[in-house]
Amino acid sequence: MVYITIIVMLALVQFMYFGFAVGRARGRHGVTAPAVTGDEVFERFHRAHQNTLEQLMVFVPAVYACGYYANDLLATACGVGFLVGRAWYFRCYIVEPDTRGKGMIVTMVSSVILIIAAIVGAMRTILAG
Repeated sequence: MVYITIIVMLALVQFMYFGFAVGRARGRHGVTAPAVTGDEVFERFHRAHQNTLEQLMVFVPAVYACGYYANDLLATACGVGFLVGRAWYFRCYIVEPDTRGKGMIVTMVSSVILIIAAIVGAMRTILAG
């Protein structure tokens, strides 16, 4: 579980970095708090950050459950996929929003694998008695 914890902490650091990027974009594009609209580029930063928060709500419990009930190595590999997918998504969303799809797919596939593996592993645990 140590590698899974490292992956989750890296995901949180990545999320914080995205948050700092939103703050910088707010200043560069003159969007004063509490506004979250007004400049398209700032809105891209903000939306990419918010989407990452939404994805973390699925990823964090799924990666721990997969690691506990299924396989540490699988959970760690999917965790790396999640980190790469989020970075790809964030970068693409900022540069050209229409290109963010591949990063989102990598993120979603990683999370779906984690969820399926956790369910199957938990069910096997129940059946094993």
